[in-house]
Amino acid sequence: MSTGGERTHDRMVQALDTLALVFLDPEGRITSWNAGARRIFGFAAEEIVGQPFEMLFTPESRKAGRPAHALRAAMQDGHDEETGWRQGRGDRRVWARTILEAVRGDAGELLGYTYLARDIHWPVQADEMLGTTEKQFSLLVQGVRDYAIYLLDPEGHVASWNAGAERIKGYRANEALGRYFGNFYAEEDASAGQPARNLAIARELGVFEGEGWRRRKDGSLFWAHVVIDRLTDEDGHIVGFAKITRDVTEKKLAEEELSKAREALFQAQKTETIGQLTGGVAHDFNNLLMAVMGNLELLRKWLPAAPRPHLLLDNAMAGAQRGASLTQRMLSFARRQELHPRPVDVPLLVHGMADLLRRSLGPEIRIGTSFPLQLPRVLIDPNQLELALLNLAVNGRDAMPQGGRLEIGARAEPVSAGHSTLLPPGDYVCLWVADEGHGMDPDTLKRATEPFFTTKGVGKGTGLGLSMAYGLAEQSGGRLLMQSQPDKGTTVEIWLPVATVEVQPAAPSVGEPDEILQAAEPVTLLVVDDDDLVLLSTMAMAEDMGYAVHGVKCAEEALAYVDGGGEADVLVTDQAMPGMTGARLAQLLRKRHRGLPIVLASGYAELPELPVPDMVRLSKPFTRRELHRAIGEAMGQVGVADETG
Repeated sequence: MSTGGERTHDRMVQALDTLALVFLDPEGRITSWNAGARRIFGFAAEEIVGQPFEMLFTPESRKAGRPAHALRAAMQDGHDEETGWRQGRGDRRVWARTILEAVRGDAGELLGYTYLARDIHWPVQADEMLGTTEKQFSLLVQGVRDYAIYLLDPEGHVASWNAGAERIKGYRANEALGRYFGNFYAEEDASAGQPARNLAIARELGVFEGEGWRRRKDGSLFWAHVVIDRLTDEDGHIVGFAKITRDVTEKKLAEEELSKAREALFQAQKTETIGQLTGGVAHDFNNLLMAVMGNLELLRKWLPAAPRPHLLLDNAMAGAQRGASLTQRMLSFARRQELHPRPVDVPLLVHGMADLLRRSLGPEIRIGTSFPLQLPRVLIDPNQLELALLNLAVNGRDAMPQGGRLEIGARAEPVSAGHSTLLPPGDYVCLWVADEGHGMDPDTLKRATEPFFTTKGVGKGTGLGLSMAYGLAEQSGGRLLMQSQPDKGTTVEIWLPVATVEVQPAAPSVGEPDEILQAAEPVTLLVVDDDDLVLLSTMAMAEDMGYAVHGVKCAEEALAYVDGGGEADVLVTDQAMPGMTGARLAQLLRKRHRGLPIVLASGYAELPELPVPDMVRLSKPFTRRELHRAIGEAMGQVGVADETG
């Protein structure tokens, strides 16, 4: 460097007042003190030079032996870094970020220590400057490896380069000196003029601080925390800038991972909360429908023979049944729907739906399939899977108002630990429905499976199609995933476990004519339900079929009735009741009367696995025929005559 350059460099060094640059001898005594140190700590050079650097620690830190620990760590490990309170002149305390590094000669001998301190809030005006020699400054700055510390001339060209800059950025000093500092920015930021803007901010305000991507010599990028300080001489003229860069890539990646984890947790908690709310609403709605449908059935017997009243009754019953279908979708999302899984051949199921799909989607939608020759069967409720596929296909049609292609396909794929689906390891089949429609933006995609969320117009959708498919997949041990981009279509994947055991299908039910829905013998029912409407409706249906009925509103009343000698040939109880569940009531009554037939009614799927032997399940809302069949099945399984005595 020329003599003029040395003078310029010396003025730039002297002007640096935003960073405390202190040199310590091997015993830890302060041998140099710059303007930044005076501004931060308040000591003049003549007050502090020659003193042990423990003077910069608070009394509490000194008592805890922190200064000696810092020197020992720097000597053994090369550096010691900390953020915390430091002691200034008098009662002054400073919250500062500090780094202490050992400085060694060519032979490895300890020359002393560099001590850097920066207070949290950077100043914008220069304070009184104190001189220091270029040699002391060089020893101080060159020994720092965790920070890239270098000077820029007023135009932004590199005027000095320390070991930290070489380590972080990869350039040697002879490669960096004289280069414009914007060459170290990421290409897109450099092209956008970011370096010049940052320098302009430092020139105007005195300091620029920020974070962004920077480029190393090998082309790789790192996330940097950057401070650019304006340097002025005694006349207030700008003589350059001091630039400090820290590689904080690991911190940024950790923050991003934490943010993703928090977002995933938030979405999971939101889905679970919505599921609980939806399940509760569906349960209450089921009870209302139970009362409506039961009373409509009973009303039919009392209507006149004229067709008009029967037509009105049929319309009312059809509306109630549509409401029951709606609650089933809500329960499916909440994973509380009763399923009847069995091994299903997916290509065969889709082939069987071909006519239904064509009629539902219309002539403007071209339907294609993509299935391998060999595909293992999946364990799923086939009726619910058909409904889910139909809902997804209709969503695809609505996303293509001008027509287009809808593809349904599947593939077998093993899932190992860490798979993108987050499913337990095992063998799965991925069933997908893909359209060429308008797609969804990321915000819409996040909410797509929420119940009642829809982008369709008012009256054009319930918003339960995707949520029902989501709940079916989750309840069946699988997962629903979606990929979508605006104007590029949507693909919905349903991952389902491969069937490993055979499940016997339920025997088909045969409906009985209304005239034989009568009690075969005198039987007394004990009906238990905490909902007045459901209790009265169930009792009315049973009495209409010729049963003698005693109704109570809770399990405790049922136990008191039986213990008091009340007659009960069959127990018909709701499951979800306050205080004691129906399953628990069934267990207690079976201990009192071993042969008691029991019918457990519920709108939820999450019931205990047969808490008592031969218990019959009855799904809400139920009809007279379903109630009659359940009672008969319970009596036939247990055998009242030979066990009740």
